[in-house]
This record gives sequence, structure tokens and C-alpha cells, in this order.
Amino acid sequence: MDKLVKAIEDIRGRLDGLRRHSLKETPTRTIVIDPLLQALGWDVRDPDEVQLEYPTVDGRSVDYALKLNGKPVLLVEAKGLEDPLRDVKDVTQVVGYAANDGIAWCILTSGIIWKVYSVKETCQAPDKLMFEVDLDPAREVMPIPELAKLIWRFSREEMAKGTLDSLGEKVFTDGKVRKALGAIMSDPPRALLNLVRNAIGDSSMSPQRIRESLGRVWGQGGVRVAGGGYRGPVSGTKDGTTINRGRGPRGKKAKMDYGEEHHVSDKSKEALELYAAVDRTCLSLKPGGIQKRFLAKTINYDVNARTFCSVHLQQGGLRVWLWLKYSRLVAPPPFTRDVSNIGHWGGGDLELGVNNLSQVEAAQELIRQSFHARE
Repeated sequence: MDKLVKAIEDIRGRLDGLRRHSLKETPTRTIVIDPLLQALGWDVRDPDEVQLEYPTVDGRSVDYALKLNGKPVLLVEAKGLEDPLRDVKDVTQVVGYAANDGIAWCILTSGIIWKVYSVKETCQAPDKLMFEVDLDPAREVMPIPELAKLIWRFSREEMAKGTLDSLGEKVFTDGKVRKALGAIMSDPPRALLNLVRNAIGDSSMSPQRIRESLGRVWGQGGVRVAGGGYRGPVSGTKDGTTINRGRGPRGKKAKMDYGEEHHVSDKSKEALELYAAVDRTCLSLKPGGIQKRFLAKTINYDVNARTFCSVHLQQGGLRVWLWLKYSRLVAPPPFTRDVSNIGHWGGGDLELGVNNLSQVEAAQELIRQSFHARE
């Protein structure tokens, strides 16, 4: 891990200079990608471990095939340093190559941006995105050790342990279960209503009353994506939660009207799962009494017209800002920092870098404290 941290530090330190050369694919591989793969434990000089120009069914090739016991487990397709990696054709192509050879994972990278796809998922190629890491400090303020932890997931050591397989199974399964539950809760069958009534032990409770309650309870967290996508339970005016788009806490109209899709579009499955977890935490603090606002850079959660939590979605995780003083915290978690003298998008002086569900759990008490401070 130490070698990886140093490699990221080196690349970040040289990034401005490298960009002046507008590096195409080949120099990007040599100068940026190869050192990172080496730091991840993949020996790019050993063809038994890293096969360069891995042949594909159509007579072309993928830049790298990373192997364990002589068998490819991860394909890596490289692009130029400045490529934003937004071309659906590129994603579809590398995912297709991996699927054709029965390889479970593939990566599309510019050396700075790394997009990791779970090939076996039954969905469109872009939706197979498990997570993304961005090394550009202008776009990603995550501390380098935290970035290294994300990238380390596809190190040789972790691939041998099956870490990526285990994590991917949890993230994609949770997303599918939430989608299924969302469909059920949008129109709960009579059998479910009867089951709930029996569990409550009140035979006088009408199915309609239970149906309305399920809508309110299920509506306390989640993300709906425009165009039919679904990332969990939905919060909205139907359950009493006010979504006030484009207006500040004092009713001042913003310059543009932003919505949830503005924040969740093109984000990885992992980032959406983290957002859904934080969303549930915030809305559950006062069911029906939390105002959720969508601004250009953040999603704000307000109580009594006062913001207590601001969330910014990144590809690798979340940035969360709370109305707490870092200096007053007892044993603050390592993923928090004082931003009282640092420019930041959200309100409050405490910033949290949330990159996994265990950090969400650790952050819940801090979110609760911020809520009570602003209530």
C-alpha cells in the first residue's frame, strides 16, 4: 500500500506538467498506468502475470490482461491522459471483450480516472460500473491514503482474495433488492398488507391505512433516477417530505432549478448506495419534517429552514458537511477534517469523506448531533 500511496503522490505532483504534453495513449501507459499497476503488485514486465495487447475475438486487442495463476481475471483498456472516458462505445467494447472470454472484471482508464466494471451483471454496459476513482486533486479532494484504499481493491493481493467479487456482489445485490422492494412498495399486494396487519396484531386496521403507511415509511430514503432507473426508496412530497428545488432555506430563488438526477446521473453503484444510506439517516431524524433541497454542487437537508447536512456525490464516494466544530469533537473519526478555514461547497465546518458503508454507520451519530444543533 505504501508504494501505491507514493505512486499517487508522484502522479499528482507531476499532473500539471504532464497535461502540457497532451499525452496520448502510449505515453500515458508508460508514464502513468504502468507505475500504478506495478504499485498494485502487477508486474507489467512479466507476461505470465500481465499480458500486454491481449487478443480479442474481433482481431483487436485490450491493452492489459491481469492474470492469476496464468488466467486473466481483469482486463484494463487505456486511453489518453485527457480522455474523460464518457464514450459509451469504449465501455461497451471492453465489457464485451471481457464477457466473451469469461472475465468477471474490466477497467477503463485514462491513468487519472479509473472506472471499474462488473462484467457479469445483467444490465447495459454503462450500468455495470461498480466504482470510479479520480486522481485529479482539482476534482477529488479525498486524501491520498483513502484514494489508495479504493484503488487497492484491484491490486494483485486483493484480486487473489476475491475482495472485488465479494464487494461487487453486495453492492449490486443491494441495488437489485431495493429496486424490487421499490416496485412492491409502489403498489403493495394484498398479501403483504395482510402480513403487515397480522404482524401488528390489529385486525381493525384497514388495508388502505397500511398501504399509506408503507408509502411513508418506505419513502424515508433512496434515490430515483430519471428515465426509469431506480436506486432505492423515494423521498418526496407524497410522504410529507418537502423537496424544494432551487430555493434556499429562506425562500430565496436560486439561479437554476436542479433536481436529484443532476447529482446521481452517471455515478457509480457504490456512490449511489452510500448516498441512499446517508439519505435514509437524514430523513429518519424527523419523518415528514426534513426539507431536501437540490443545489448545483450539494444536496442539502434542512430542519426548520436550517441546513444540518450537505452532501456532494463523487464517483468514489461522498463528501458530507455538517454544522459541527471539529475542535469540539471527542476522538473524531479519521475520515473527518476541519474545513472552517478551507473553501468548501456545503454548509458547516466539519467535512466527512465517506467511502464505505462502515463510515456511514460511524457518521450517523455526527449527523444526529448536527441535526439537533440546528433543530
